Amino acid sequence: MKYLTLIFAFLAAPAMAQDKMTLILDWFVNPDHGPIILAEELGYFEEAGLEVEVIAPADPSDPPKMVAAGQADLAISYQPQLHMQIENGLPLRRVGTLVATPLNCLLVLKDGPVKSTADLKGRKVGFSVAGVEEVLLSTILAQHGHNLDDIELVSVNWSLSPSLMSGQVDAVIGAYRNFELNQMEIEGVPGHCFYIEEEGVPAYDELIYVANPDRMDADMIRRFLHATERATQYIMNHPQESWEIFAGTSRELQDELNEKAWVDTFPRFATRPAALDHARYKRFEQFLLEAGMIETDTPVSGLAMDLNAE
Repeated sequence: MKYLTLIFAFLAAPAMAQDKMTLILDWFVNPDHGPIILAEELGYFEEAGLEVEVIAPADPSDPPKMVAAGQADLAISYQPQLHMQIENGLPLRRVGTLVATPLNCLLVLKDGPVKSTADLKGRKVGFSVAGVEEVLLSTILAQHGHNLDDIELVSVNWSLSPSLMSGQVDAVIGAYRNFELNQMEIEGVPGHCFYIEEEGVPAYDELIYVANPDRMDADMIRRFLHATERATQYIMNHPQESWEIFAGTSRELQDELNEKAWVDTFPRFATRPAALDHARYKRFEQFLLEAGMIETDTPVSGLAMDLNAE
């Protein structure tokens, strides 16, 4: 009887209050966000005492600005952009990693005229975002003694693979190897990726979590990162089951493109999202400095934080 009394007393007790936090994605939900969605679906956020509101932005340039302004706790952003945002005075720090390798690539038609990056001279190259992508192109071209004057840059907005498949351009920079490459295969126009980290560009973290260091709740973010680390481990151990859980959250995810992208994406998730590679951030800062994209050499401590070391 005493045992039953204890059970009923436990069931009658109020649930522990969850700490609420807001995360702004970089784009609409897609396989890049697997650990976040799985952490929610598997109950890891709840076990960490968190209630996480995940929001897709209306404009992909907004999330870092919203965090800087204190309108969200975390945002997903990109390491290359982070260096320039901090140069421009935004109060941001990288506090975790989501995708730990570049996804960006120089995409061409598999049977097209560009057989190596040396063949870019005299060609039209499409891009979406001015700035970092031009630096990446400059670095790739410089390996062959060329520069941006040797190509024609064409702004294609976000229509990367369509502009390539239609013949509007001969190559595009900014395409993701886990999405656009699969999209072209599905549409029967095979593409080929030149991986930028094999073309003279320092490796970097493609997707990162950023926070405002003056406003953030470090303990809450640590718990968030631990929950997503658990989710990542689950994904690595159970990739097919994880895909089914992920896809089951939205009918829009249940198509061939997202399924193919999942297979190409999950090996790239950061298995230690809180860990910070100081040398990687220092190298990329020097890369942008030498390219003239930034003027101030910001130390790693001004770019990123290892909350587990705080």
